[in-house]
Amino acid sequence: MAELVFFSGTMDCGKSTLALQTDHNHASRGRSGLVFTQHDRAGQSTISSRLGLTSPAREVLADLDFHALIVNELSAGRRVDYLICDEAQFYTSDQIDQLALIVDSLNVDVFAFGILTDFRTRLFPGSARLIELADRVEVLQVASLCWCGRRGTHNARTVDGVVVMEGDQVVVGDIGTGVVSYEVLCREHHRRGVTAAGSGREHHSRQPLPFHDDAGVLEKFPTQE
Repeated sequence: MAELVFFSGTMDCGKSTLALQTDHNHASRGRSGLVFTQHDRAGQSTISSRLGLTSPAREVLADLDFHALIVNELSAGRRVDYLICDEAQFYTSDQIDQLALIVDSLNVDVFAFGILTDFRTRLFPGSARLIELADRVEVLQVASLCWCGRRGTHNARTVDGVVVMEGDQVVVGDIGTGVVSYEVLCREHHRRGVTAAGSGREHHSRQPLPFHDDAGVLEKFPTQE
């Protein structure tokens, strides 16, 4: 039986790498699949991994009907055994419904990959619908790390290096009012808006930590100027 599987995690946890590996594994066993993505860092119609791997893909536009596309492919005599759907958080809720219908009515496997929440810690519509419909939700085990060394759990957006909590859900590149970038942070540093660039100031502002010496006397590390 075909399945709709959602592989999820934060940025930098290897989702696109796994998408490319999944496509390779199935193709090497003689299965025929189609690869999709949206808003990839490398540009349109490409899946790219931070490890440097890339592959051509079909760009998912807002008006794409997945079910109609696959029906047309099959009607034309082309074989489709599975779909790889990267950056699935950007897909519309209707498109996720179409992917589920492909699994149920056409017996085609769908492997979707994406992050759960945006820079405001709100669920993306595509991810929310995948959680509601997927046969399985797999959390990727490669942990992204915050600059402090703790597990990265939140995707932060910065404009000119400053964490922002308001704005459009999807923004890529220069927005005219500042340079936009993204960084994975732990919950605490996302809440406080402390990025890697600001961590030096954060570190030096902390008070020295106490410790016990061999004699059991409570002392402190000296403050370094």
